[in-house]
Amino acid sequence: MLIIGGGAVGICCAHYLNELGKDVLVVDKNDICSGSSYGNAGLIVPSYCIPLAAPGVLFQGLKWMFQPQSPFYIKPRLNRQLIAWLWHFRRACTATHVHRSIPVLHALHSASLKLFDELTNLEGLDFGLEKRGMLEIFKTRNGFEGGIRDIHLVEAFGIKSRILQKKDLGDYLGALQTPAVGGAYLPHDAHLLPDRFVRQLAGHIEKKGGHLLTGCEVLDFKISGRRIAGVTTTRGEILTQHIIIASGAWSANLARRLRIGLPLQPAKGYSITFRRPAVCPALPLAMAEARVVLTPMAEELRLAGTLELAGYNDVINMPRVQSILDTAREYLPDLDLDSPDMVEIWRGLRPCSPDGLPYVGRSPRYDNIVVATGHGMLGISLAPITGKIVSQLVAGHRPSLDITTLSVERFG
Repeated sequence: MLIIGGGAVGICCAHYLNELGKDVLVVDKNDICSGSSYGNAGLIVPSYCIPLAAPGVLFQGLKWMFQPQSPFYIKPRLNRQLIAWLWHFRRACTATHVHRSIPVLHALHSASLKLFDELTNLEGLDFGLEKRGMLEIFKTRNGFEGGIRDIHLVEAFGIKSRILQKKDLGDYLGALQTPAVGGAYLPHDAHLLPDRFVRQLAGHIEKKGGHLLTGCEVLDFKISGRRIAGVTTTRGEILTQHIIIASGAWSANLARRLRIGLPLQPAKGYSITFRRPAVCPALPLAMAEARVVLTPMAEELRLAGTLELAGYNDVINMPRVQSILDTAREYLPDLDLDSPDMVEIWRGLRPCSPDGLPYVGRSPRYDNIVVATGHGMLGISLAPITGKIVSQLVAGHRPSLDITTLSVERFG
């Protein structure tokens, strides 16, 4: 059983396949948890159920296109894959798509949170899972009113929240002051230490007989009719009975070699990690209009944000990093980001589908390939349930959730 990709999704696939008694081998061209699973905000978010593709998002994205510091930035360029992705994205930005996606995403997130609870009971795993909820704050009246509309929309699907007026924010921020006009408390969200989660689970897999092979890049596939007999890699040839493609933003390149239609764009995100200041929020905090999240992580504090469609490059755009820092200072002027030691500036490429839903399922072209990618900014949150579903598909069992809308070749 070959899993291509050593991030959160690939490692969770390996774990649940290993639990079924499958002999698993995870390969990654870099190291385990070296991609977007490493530096993300560490959020598990059952409340986050409105997909990226929603009414008004494309128009807003076009307005932001020529603002390099904007939360959602598309680098103007002639690129066939980007143009096709934008075409599908435009078609998905409808109210119908949003209403169809909310229950799907909520079911996936909720199931994943239950699996995280189970994973905390595994020997040797302590990845800092905290179920404190999340606070979302709005700096403008228009932003707050839009946030309330979204809250009422998802409430119709059973997603609970508490709308907060300005006077209520102190109950969650303690000594920190904010110019925010209001907010919302999302009680069912949680957070963890993402790199510790992935690496500890990978270690558990090895203890249970699984294998990890790093520095191993898949170059091509050995195709025999409707089956993939093996892969050619930089470390030699690997034969296998089943293949899981879970290589994040690089999954589209692998799928292209197999003539599998998989519209996917690498969406660059950034995070800045500090030593935790003396006065710090005790729970994750979303600065809504700017799309920036603050997460307390044990002895550290992480700021994360932005979605940059600029192709496969890992250049750190310092104006975008500065924009995240400026946002934190605007929303939380008392938060001391000057005296703590900065631990790390990070960037990573997240795999974004045009409709904001992951790709999870079999390819109709082949009998022994399962695809698990396209999670965008939700990779950590959805990793356990994705791994569970993949294991069910490989075992020939009916998935525990309906994955019809996650079809691998839904765009043709």
